[in-house]
Amino acid sequence: MGRVALVTGGTRGIGAAIAVALKAAGYTVAVNYAGNEEAAAAFTREHGIPAYKWDVSSYEACEAGTAKVVADLGPIEILVNNAGITRDGMFHKMTPADWNAVINTNLTGLFNMTHPVWGGMRDRSFGRIISISSINGQKGQMGQVNYSAAKAGDLGFTKALAQEGAAKGITVNAICPGYIATDMVKKVPEKVINERIIPHIPVGRLGEPEEIARCVVFLASDEAGFITGSTLTANGGQYMI
Repeated sequence: MGRVALVTGGTRGIGAAIAVALKAAGYTVAVNYAGNEEAAAAFTREHGIPAYKWDVSSYEACEAGTAKVVADLGPIEILVNNAGITRDGMFHKMTPADWNAVINTNLTGLFNMTHPVWGGMRDRSFGRIISISSINGQKGQMGQVNYSAAKAGDLGFTKALAQEGAAKGITVNAICPGYIATDMVKKVPEKVINERIIPHIPVGRLGEPEEIARCVVFLASDEAGFITGSTLTANGGQYMI
């Protein structure tokens, strides 16, 4: 069996593509999900990847959940922080609940998930932490102050933690997808996608979840051992830094 990889928010969209790609690359994969038990069961039936339910915004739930994965599969050596939510709205209408829900899942969730596995990675002198941020954490987005703040915070988390892990054989990197053809994006009216989104993407199309998954597989590999503290942008040229 290959190294154990855990993908949060891993039963749908980008997370599901990541989990499937990691399994195809030879890893032993588990996924986490928050609430859609029907989708999780269908994912497990189709791909043979076990799914575990807990809320990444709860540290206690993450401690218990990661312990269960370790007991079932072995030490977690690759962690993909993919779980995320949106509560979009203009700032003057944004409620504290909207703010806290997004920050607690999309930013604090990285701490909650990474902290319980960090000690084991240090002890084994190997680990891969890969967090899925967003183009909107790089450039900001009107109507997403909470989401943009959290995703920008993910990048600061990555850069700082990478410095702590480097001497212990642990790399910490982030990926910033642009607009990807997930179910969430496909719910946007076609007219809006064709007239307001795609014209701003130089490659002229939405990205595919599998394209983000291939980035993760590379960063998880031994060949990527000299890459840490980095942000990999995968946005079709929409935003360049």
